[in-house]
Amino acid sequence: MNATMAWIGMGSNMGDRLSNLQLAIDELQRYGHVLRTSSVYETEPVGFESDNSFLNAVAEIEWKGSPEELMKTLLHIEQEMGRTRSEAERYTSRPIDLDILLWDQEVINNAELTVPHPRMHERNFVLVPLNELIPVHLHPVLNQTVTDLLQTCVDKNSVFIHDKALSVNR
Repeated sequence: MNATMAWIGMGSNMGDRLSNLQLAIDELQRYGHVLRTSSVYETEPVGFESDNSFLNAVAEIEWKGSPEELMKTLLHIEQEMGRTRSEAERYTSRPIDLDILLWDQEVINNAELTVPHPRMHERNFVLVPLNELIPVHLHPVLNQTVTDLLQTCVDKNSVFIHDKALSVNR
């Protein structure tokens, strides 16, 4: 099976946030090939109140399985790192959050998965690090580049650079 390029949104606002992001990259590297990551950005929570700000980044990976297999892997990594998902509380503090943002140029919409991520174009904390990696990549549904999406994004929450890119070669 050929490898597919995918971009994973990452966030953490509990515990040692930077170490959590790095651990998630290390775990992803066990299952796929992480090529690079964006810088790490600090952002305020979106959709809920918390005293803890988030650290966010985007990872670019090559994946040799299906998008559903990648999503199962991301959920497994989240669970191993102490994340508990709840339908009742969609937005809560979490040690790690991993989402498939883009799966090459494909559109996936089934019971298990929706890609592109349905709210990515509404979130600066996703678009800023994604723009660092793939500014001219076209969103396969909205047919706009990541840079265009960032420039027209209605989210005006601040996104501050926190740290350099995470290590993919540990």
